[in-house]
Amino acid sequence: LDKVKHLIASQCGPEYSQLRFGVRFVEHHLAHTASAYFVSPWESAAGLTVDGSGDFVTCMMTKCDGPTITALKRYFVPNSLGSLYTAICQFIGYPEYGDEGKVMGLAPLGEDNFKSLFEEIVVLTETGFRLGERFFAKFGDNQGMIINDDGTTRLSKLFSTELEKALGLPRKPGSEITTRDKDIACSLQTHFEKCYFHLVNELHNLVPSSRIVMAGGCVLNSVANGKIFRETPFSKTCIQPAAGDDGLALGSALYVSNSILRENNRWVMTDAYLGPGFSDQEIERALVSAGVNFSYLPREELLDQTAEELVQGKIVGWFQGRMEWGPRALGNRSILAHPGLPDMKNILNSRIKLRESFRPFAPAVLADRQTEIFTEHHPSPFMLHVYEIREQWRNRLCAVNHVDNTGRLQTVDRNENKLYYDLIHRFGRLTGTPVLLNTSFNENEPIVCRPEEAISCFVRTKMDALAIGPFYCVKKP
Repeated sequence: LDKVKHLIASQCGPEYSQLRFGVRFVEHHLAHTASAYFVSPWESAAGLTVDGSGDFVTCMMTKCDGPTITALKRYFVPNSLGSLYTAICQFIGYPEYGDEGKVMGLAPLGEDNFKSLFEEIVVLTETGFRLGERFFAKFGDNQGMIINDDGTTRLSKLFSTELEKALGLPRKPGSEITTRDKDIACSLQTHFEKCYFHLVNELHNLVPSSRIVMAGGCVLNSVANGKIFRETPFSKTCIQPAAGDDGLALGSALYVSNSILRENNRWVMTDAYLGPGFSDQEIERALVSAGVNFSYLPREELLDQTAEELVQGKIVGWFQGRMEWGPRALGNRSILAHPGLPDMKNILNSRIKLRESFRPFAPAVLADRQTEIFTEHHPSPFMLHVYEIREQWRNRLCAVNHVDNTGRLQTVDRNENKLYYDLIHRFGRLTGTPVLLNTSFNENEPIVCRPEEAISCFVRTKMDALAIGPFYCVKKP
C-alpha cells in the first residue's frame, strides 16, 4: 500500500498521498458478474459467468438487483466448460493461451461425427453438467501456466491418455489439419453450445428475466452468444468487451463501489475506447522519426481518401483516437479492407496476418443497417456475437462470409465512434455496401497501441496505406 500511495502521489500530486487505502477481496466470479452488470443500463438482470475456473468455481448463476448481486448456484472444478474447450484445443494442435477462438472458427469446416463420444466427455445433468473425468488429467496436476521461449503462454496438458485411446494420437501443432481434426472441432463446439444453453435456460428458471449479463472466458464464444436469442428465453444480453480475466480488475472495483460501499454511482459502458490516445504532435514525431512520407489531411479529405483506397481494393491501417479495451479491434486500431472482393481474405492472410486460411474476418456494419444484412437485431458493438448473413448479401460480403454463412459482426453506432461510422457510411455510399472488413492492426502479434508500433507494422508488411490521426501514408507501388 505504501508503494501505491507513493505512485499515486508522484503521478497525481502530493495532495493524493493523504488518501486512505484498504484492501477488499472479491470472489472471482462475483467480480466477473459485476464487470458486466454494473456497466449495463439495467437495474436488474440475471447473471451468468462461465470460465476455466476461479476460486475453484467454474460457473456461477446470480440474481442482480439494484446494488446487490446474489449468488444462486455455483459449479465447481473439475467440471468446467473452459477446461473442456481448452483440452480439446490442445488435442487438435492448438495449445497456446487464446487459441480457443481459432478452433471456434475451424468448427464449421467439420461435421459432428464424434457426437456419441462427446456425450461421454461432457454429460448434461438435470440442472447442469459434469465432465467425464477419465478423459482429463487429474485436477491438481494440470493447473500450471507455461511460458514459451517467445513469450507466449499455454496451459499444462489437460487431457488424459483415455482421450488418445478414443481419438488416436493428438495433432502436432503446425501439421496438416485433417478431416478428423475438423470433425473434433465441430463436435466440441456443438456440445459446448448444448451445455451453454442448458446453463442459460437453467438460469432463466431461477431468474425469469428478459435480460442477462455475462462474463468469463467462455463468454467470448461469440458463435454461442449469437444463438442465445433462438435457444433461450433471454432477449437482451450485456457482455463487456474484456469479458475474460482482463475484466476482473474492473469488476472488483465496481463490486466494491456498488455492492459494498453503496456509492450509488453507476456507469454505463457505451464503447470500448478506454485505452491510450496520442496527440497529433506525438504521431507526427513518430512518422518523422521513422522516415515515412506522409501528408496532413483535414477530416473530410481523410475520409474521402481512405474510402477511395478501400473501394480500389487497397488494405489500409486505421489508427485513430483511444485504443480499444479488450481483445477485439473495434475501429481505432484496425486494418480495414473491402468485404466484397473474392480474393481479399487470402490477400490479407498471405500479405499481412500470416495466419491459418480458415479463420474468418469480421464485418463492421452500420448499426442502422444491421437487420437489413444480418438475421438478428440485437446489437453487437464489441464483436461478441456471430449472426447469419442474409442470403442476398452473402456474395456481396464474400470476404467476411464464413463457410457457414455467418459473420462475427461489429455494429457501429455514430454516437459511439463518429469517425469510424462516417468512414463506413462513405464507403457504403460509393459501393452500396455499408460494411467494412475489420481485423486487428497487427502481424500475428499483440494489437498495436502506440504510433511507433503502428508505423512499424505498416512498414514491414504489405499494407498499402496508413491513416494515423490526421496523417495519411501511401506506399509506392
